Amino acid sequence: MPMHAGRNLGTRAPSAVTVHSAPLVLPVSMPPVEDGAIALRGDRVVGIGLRQEIEAAYHDAEPVRWPGMIVPGLVDAHVRLDGDLASAHVHGVTAVAGVAADLEAASVVGELGLGGVTYLETRCPDEAHWEADERDRLITAIREVDHPGIVGIAAHSPDPAVMEDLAILSRTFGLRLLVELGRRTVAFLDEVGALGTGTHVAPSGPLDEADRKLLRLRGTVAAISSPFAAEGLLGGQNAVAVGTRTGGDPLATARAFARDPDVDRLLVEALTLGGARALGLAEGPGRMGCLEPGSRADFAVFAVEADAATACTALIHEGPGRCLAAFSGGRPVWHRMLLGLGGADSGAADAATTDAATG
Repeated sequence: MPMHAGRNLGTRAPSAVTVHSAPLVLPVSMPPVEDGAIALRGDRVVGIGLRQEIEAAYHDAEPVRWPGMIVPGLVDAHVRLDGDLASAHVHGVTAVAGVAADLEAASVVGELGLGGVTYLETRCPDEAHWEADERDRLITAIREVDHPGIVGIAAHSPDPAVMEDLAILSRTFGLRLLVELGRRTVAFLDEVGALGTGTHVAPSGPLDEADRKLLRLRGTVAAISSPFAAEGLLGGQNAVAVGTRTGGDPLATARAFARDPDVDRLLVEALTLGGARALGLAEGPGRMGCLEPGSRADFAVFAVEADAATACTALIHEGPGRCLAAFSGGRPVWHRMLLGLGGADSGAADAATTDAATG
């Protein structure tokens, strides 16, 4: 049965509902729906279920029918903003954890219409430089960053005192932390108070069981970007996301980790809900990484054929390079011209392209 949002309060008329359907809808937070549909009002999902039931419930909405499958927008949970992000939407990415070395780079996320968190990077070498001017410079940059989204700190100082103060700053200002592991160990981060649900880490190599256990205890997500870094993290115990580091297709990155259908399912979750958890955007109204009533209407369409049982495996192995469209907050941000879609469906898809170009 389709699920609906609650009744609107007040006298303001609700915005129009749009319905998108496909042979398969993969909500991630609930089982796949064959011949499914999602209903959108504004920037939120208000219904999801069987196509016939959703279209009947919102009979005034002109349906847009897609081939393939509809999935939540992908989340690139670790990418440097001086890389190539121009093609992010082409790969179905609607949100990123973007690391910015300066204010100019920090503006990229807003300019491209991506959601997520922009992390201002500090690599301050020691406490003396930090106390002299780097601390004030970072606080000023946090206040001046030119985009409307969420701001965090990419804490990459080698100095324990600086890292400890960065952890305090993040808690004081309610900012998220992103830390690249390598020279900084998980135990070191725990000692300076940098681990927790407000932090996610990007390992550069395998973590031992003690490190993985510490991340689990602190509720810290690991964003993996290579099979080497993924070792031991795909058993279903640790919270995992996927990052590309330099931009590109997160599905292609994830495909390199695939071993069996159980891992495929974990990877699809890592690309969507796992990424949202890393960014602190997986709960509450407007949550990302899933398609369910109340979630933000971020989704992508992939030209991949599958049934409910094979959905995750098909997306991981056949999805790279086959994104047809991406929507952010219910608005089309990218659309590949489709051939073979006739009638009203083709017109609706073309209208979406026009809206994206003029909106």
